Amino acid sequence: MILKPDKDGAFTISFLLLPEYAMVALLSAIEPLRVANRFAGREIFRWQLLSEDGPPVAASNLLALQQTVAICDAAAPLNIFVCSSFNPKDYIRDDTIAWLKKLNRGGSLIGAMDTGCYLLAAAGLLKKHKIALHWEAAPSFQEDYPELELTNELFEVDHNLITCAGGTSAIDLMLYIIQEELGHSLAIKVCEQFIKSGIRQKSDKQRIDLSARLKIYHPRLLRVLEKMEANLESPLSTKELAKYAHISVRQMERLFRSFLNDSPSGYYMKLRLERSRQLLKESSLSISEIRIICGFNSAPHFTRSYRKQFARSPSEDR
Repeated sequence: MILKPDKDGAFTISFLLLPEYAMVALLSAIEPLRVANRFAGREIFRWQLLSEDGPPVAASNLLALQQTVAICDAAAPLNIFVCSSFNPKDYIRDDTIAWLKKLNRGGSLIGAMDTGCYLLAAAGLLKKHKIALHWEAAPSFQEDYPELELTNELFEVDHNLITCAGGTSAIDLMLYIIQEELGHSLAIKVCEQFIKSGIRQKSDKQRIDLSARLKIYHPRLLRVLEKMEANLESPLSTKELAKYAHISVRQMERLFRSFLNDSPSGYYMKLRLERSRQLLKESSLSISEIRIICGFNSAPHFTRSYRKQFARSPSEDR
C-alpha cells in the first residue's frame, strides 16, 4: 500500500496549491482518481485543494479553482502533494515549512508535483531520497541543493515521499498508484479513458529523444550532441568531440553545417548560453557562479557572448 487510508478505507489526497502552480499537473493527478471511482462504482479516492491562507490560488495560466481550504482550517492530511511550477522559491514560507515538518513527524505521506520539491527541500524532507523533478528546473535545483539525489524519472516513490516531474507524468503516477492499490486491470481501464496507449513506467524519459527533438538521425552527430549537453561546465574541444565520435574534425564540421547550419563551436556556445540564461532566471546563484558553471573563464567574454546571443547583458536578464 502506497497511500495512507482514512478510517473507512478510502484514500484522501490533498493538494497544496502554491501561486503559479501548473494546472495541467493538478488535473492530470485528479482525473485518474475520478475515473477510478467511476469504474469501481464507489468512492475509493477523495481529494481536496488546500491553500496557505484560504483564498483561491492563481495557477500559471491565471485561472483559479474555487474550492480551496486554508491549511490552518484543514485536518492534518494523510497524503499531501505540494503543487508548484514557476518561481517556486518566491513562495517558500516559514509557517508552511513548519506545517510540513509537523506532518512528516506525524507519518503523513508527503509528495511534490513539478517544482514542489523546492518547498520540501527547504523543509529538509528530501535528504536520502531519490527525487523526480521537471527537467527544465533540474539544473538550477541541483545547483541550489547539490547534496540531493535527482533522477530523470517521471516520478519517484521512496517510502513516505513521492515526487513527480509534473505535466502529464502526474497521470502515470496516479495510474501507478491505482495499479498498486486496486490492481492492473482497473488501472488499464482508467488509462484507456485518457486515450493513452499504455501506462508509462517511471523510468521512461521525461524529454523527447534528442534525435526526434532535433529531427537528426545521424548516429555520430547525435553522439557528439549528447556529449556536448553532458559537458557544459567543462567544454570539450572540437578535436576531443571528434575523437569521441570516431570521426575527423573536418567530417564533424560538415555534419554540423549540413544538419544544424552551424559550426560545432557555435552550436556548443549556444547550448552553454541557453543554460546560463536558464540559471539566471531560475536560480539565486551569482552571475559569476553561473558563468563558471557554464564553462566561461572570462567575465568579459561571457558578457559579450551573452549580449550577442540575446541582445541583453546577463545583469539585464536577471
